[in-house]
Amino acid sequence: MVFNIPDNYSNQTPAPQLDKKTLNKMVWRSVYLQASFNYERMQAGGWLYSILPGLEKIHTDKKDLSASMAHNLEFFNTHPFLVNFVMGIVLSLEQNKTDIQTIRAVRVAAMGPLGGIGDALFWFTLVPITAGITANMAIAGNIAAPFIFLLIFNAVQFGLRYFLMHWSYRKGTDAISIMTANAKEFTRAASILGIFVVGALTSAMGATSVNIVIPNGEAKINIQSILDGILPSMLPLGLTLLLFYLMQKHKWTPIRCILLLLCLGILGSGIGIWPSIWP
Repeated sequence: MVFNIPDNYSNQTPAPQLDKKTLNKMVWRSVYLQASFNYERMQAGGWLYSILPGLEKIHTDKKDLSASMAHNLEFFNTHPFLVNFVMGIVLSLEQNKTDIQTIRAVRVAAMGPLGGIGDALFWFTLVPITAGITANMAIAGNIAAPFIFLLIFNAVQFGLRYFLMHWSYRKGTDAISIMTANAKEFTRAASILGIFVVGALTSAMGATSVNIVIPNGEAKINIQSILDGILPSMLPLGLTLLLFYLMQKHKWTPIRCILLLLCLGILGSGIGIWPSIWP
């Protein structure tokens, strides 16, 4: 369907400020951003659903509301946990009845950089750290571990959603320059922290060892002790680097890597390379 979208709204009078209740309502609606995800317009349906309560209060003229809904139903794709940053800016522009082409351009400019920032903040930093701590708790038999993980993750996620919605709405387009000024440095720092955590988890959780003992008269040569003397956790590190090499150079998928480890585990246990887990 093709919409005939004007360049400007009919009613050019700025609308009153949106109240906190409406902003908070849109925060909760933003949870459904990807509910109607499709490969033509990505998150457009969820984006319009999330922002609609604000648009309905801003545009009392039905034609203006129709035009606003139409251009807000165009292609949209950003990090789902940081979408409220874009929402606040767009709502600020809609409230001031900025021309539609400018709103379109700002929406596209704001949604782009958030992908890298969100991945670095959540998937490379928050999740590895939180999952690493709670995974150790779960292994130790603490039943509260998964609940603690969900509590921390969602507390950070929703806290950031609420903050970004109210802050970017107050700042308007100034929020873009503030957010992107140090985006590159922030993304790099968060990624480095995440890599450190993943490296620590590889050493702490990677319990791979060999069960090879070579007879040497009365004394015996324990290969694992020799490896530990050279570099502790050498085998987990070697396996991690092997998987990284296969994924980077040979484009292996994570599923193929998991199958490789499964085969190595079964074959190694069968011929006695790995120590038995059974008493």
